[in-house]
Amino acid sequence: MTFELREHTADIAVEASGETLSDVFEAVASGLSAAHCESIPETGDRFSMTVRAESKEALLFDYLDELIYQRDVRDVLPVDHHASIDEDGTLTLEASARGVPVEDIEAREIKAVTYSEMALERESSEWRAYVVFDV
Repeated sequence: MTFELREHTADIAVEASGETLSDVFEAVASGLSAAHCESIPETGDRFSMTVRAESKEALLFDYLDELIYQRDVRDVLPVDHHASIDEDGTLTLEASARGVPVEDIEAREIKAVTYSEMALERESSEWRAYVVFDV
């Protein structure tokens, strides 16, 4: 599972890949964390979340949106992501992250996830995703 930050006109994008759908979700979430700051300390406690959606793209969007919401509500940067996706019927994502207190980092503000240019697709033996974030 990998991710790369990509320059995007006035925004930032994450291009990620993973062997499974869960892997690529974790990679995009890790890219979101890396877009916030260059160095991530080992502080913080884990928290869990559940996200449901009707499509894989909507699930990815809603998951990333939930991470930004949790950042704002808890005043933490979510890192060290774990995700598990149940694809029976309505897609359900069970996830957890370690919340690094914002006071422990120098962070760039990521305002929101966007549907602009979002891509999520299976290519050969891996999943690939491209997501643009509003900064």
